[in-house]
Amino acid sequence: MLTEDQKKVMTALINDSLDKAEEHWENGGHELMLANVSKSIVAKRESESSKIPGHPTVHDDITVIDEFVAFVADMRDSSQHLLCARSIKRSDVSDLQRVFYETSALLPALAQTIKFEEGNVTEYLGDGVLALFRVDAQNKKEAIYAAHSAAKNAIGDTRQLVNEILYDRYKLPNLDLGVGLAMSKSIVTLFGLEGDKHPKAFGECVFRASKLSSGRNEIHIDNNVKVTWPSVQGGTLRFLGKKLNGVDGFLVGKSASNS
Repeated sequence: MLTEDQKKVMTALINDSLDKAEEHWENGGHELMLANVSKSIVAKRESESSKIPGHPTVHDDITVIDEFVAFVADMRDSSQHLLCARSIKRSDVSDLQRVFYETSALLPALAQTIKFEEGNVTEYLGDGVLALFRVDAQNKKEAIYAAHSAAKNAIGDTRQLVNEILYDRYKLPNLDLGVGLAMSKSIVTLFGLEGDKHPKAFGECVFRASKLSSGRNEIHIDNNVKVTWPSVQGGTLRFLGKKLNGVDGFLVGKSASNS
């Protein structure tokens, strides 16, 4: 669970993010005008700064293999929020404005939740995030514990704080989200065109975590995380086999004796 100090940080972050979202919306975002943005071509670079844990700089001419727990959190029903207008009697905002405020609150809140556990968001996925936790070969359990702690907080305290503030400010109903965790070796390199390359960790963990993030306020893990999960006598967690989007996974929950 988040500490009281962490909750204060989160509450301030969510409100600040929504203040900025409202300002952007009022300053023309509601018109959705496409601006002509000129993009200069820069010289070819062989390295880029990176948010990938353990790899602050990524080179395109060096092959790097590392292991990560990938964390994907995805907001449920965002398309319905966009397409289904809400009555003005039920909430103060609707349609695109609603989704803009929801994602403006949720995404930075998720990023901070992950950062509390020493993970990093490497990509924002529209209505979700991809984050990575670097796996130490000598102590794999630390990355698993950290990713799971971030996932519990994401669907727990963080989601609750976001929902409370969205309701207080706009009378919006609760958001739901799913989290997928998967572990694998990955290639850390640069992708894209010359002059516009981006650092990425390319591995099966990213693919599987994305597929496993389709639960509703649930955490699903892949088999690599499950078999590496440290066994503890009298442990309070159980793993229920479940396939999501064609990927075999496990729903993480409390054991019956601790539910």
